[in-house]
Amino acid sequence: MNFGKVAVLLGGKSAERAVSLKSGSMVLHALRSRGVDAQPFDPAERGLEALIEERFGRAFVALHGRFGEDGIVQGALEFLGIPYTGSGVLASALAMDKVRAKLLWQASGLPTPPHELLEAGSDFRGVAARLGLPLMVKPVSEGSSIGMSKVRAAADLEEAYTLAVNYDRAVMAEKFIEGSELTGGILGAQALPLIRLETPRDFYDYEAKYIADDTRYLLPSGLPGEQERALQGLCLAAFRALGCQGWGRVDLMLDRAGRPYLLEVNTAPGMTDHSLVPMAARASGLSYEDLCLRILEGAHVG
Repeated sequence: MNFGKVAVLLGGKSAERAVSLKSGSMVLHALRSRGVDAQPFDPAERGLEALIEERFGRAFVALHGRFGEDGIVQGALEFLGIPYTGSGVLASALAMDKVRAKLLWQASGLPTPPHELLEAGSDFRGVAARLGLPLMVKPVSEGSSIGMSKVRAAADLEEAYTLAVNYDRAVMAEKFIEGSELTGGILGAQALPLIRLETPRDFYDYEAKYIADDTRYLLPSGLPGEQERALQGLCLAAFRALGCQGWGRVDLMLDRAGRPYLLEVNTAPGMTDHSLVPMAARASGLSYEDLCLRILEGAHVG
């Protein structure tokens, strides 16, 4: 397939810039190795109008976090008429906003942990009493576990809020689900094999994702086949409930009784050597290079 001149959007202005630069560089190398005329394009350093001036025909969005995964760049690309990879404007915005995503899942009858929004004047002890401990405190619209904390005591909840609000004005507390952490990659209409994550840390944080060598990725997940297929179906349902398309990743927890709880959808997940979608794709027989081509094939406008 002739893709024309392809801009690999990488870097950007979010707190995940460093990860995006690495993802984008790997995507760039993979596409070039398959004969694609791919060029790096960092929106933090160049105006998007250069995409038109330099006659780019498609954009591979390897941006993570704000200004790249939240619908903003997607809207600009639609305005410019440039086909791009991944989910559209609304789905990207909804998936980036963890609270709105949870509300949609709840309305669709899909399981997700209970939560509350936090403010500086919140009754933190009351929140802890209602949701139960431990809790996860998260910036509502950040990725890569940036600004997140696991809170075991009500007295520590305000401090966790103070950390999270540095990254986002909207902060949520979510009941922590004790059990197994799983992730399910989505490629087109296909749910990729589930990966079970194990880390000696409190939770699967930024260091566990991108730096540590002691994180374990269990693939196959070790779940019975029927249960894995049911959870893959749940991942697809969560993805579609937000209107997502193309590719992405759904994160969820499985409690000790075997009940699943959806955490979030990533519409432009990592593509580094530690990343999960390439790992799952490889387990299903798809190389990193072929994965990049498949994602690029799905580029669209609107």
